[in-house]
Amino acid sequence: MTSARRRALLSIGVGGTLVGVLDLTQALILFGKKVPLAIAAGLLGRQAFHGGPGTYALGVLLHFFIAFTFAAIYYAGSRRFVFPIEHPLICGLFFGAAVENVMNLVVLPLSALHARGPYRLHDLILGLVVHAVVVGLPIAYSVRRFANLGS
Repeated sequence: MTSARRRALLSIGVGGTLVGVLDLTQALILFGKKVPLAIAAGLLGRQAFHGGPGTYALGVLLHFFIAFTFAAIYYAGSRRFVFPIEHPLICGLFFGAAVENVMNLVVLPLSALHARGPYRLHDLILGLVVHAVVVGLPIAYSVRRFANLGS
């Protein structure tokens, strides 16, 4: 495996894993143990809320797929622009907020749940802050830490 490929996989793997664990943990604390069923419902529709262990596992798998996808997007951006590597705090916070907006304005409306507003201001602010911290920062700092090993 080439050094560049190893750095990419490490950056995305660590960032995606951290985000998957942190974001799922905070969601379970804030919204309860049925969060993975709600995630699976985005693919399967409302009947997923009555699903069993397989549906629950699918929700967890989908959650981690999304986390790794966003980590890969940030990594790809860091290969094109140096700013995300040099300024992980500000870029991570903005990236996490952008992730929240993409999820609310694109992914959820296109999902099988067709979830859309109206949103309460408190929920919007909480979502932006939480995702800035538990999604954006772990990805930004893992990319900064692992993307340029040996460079």
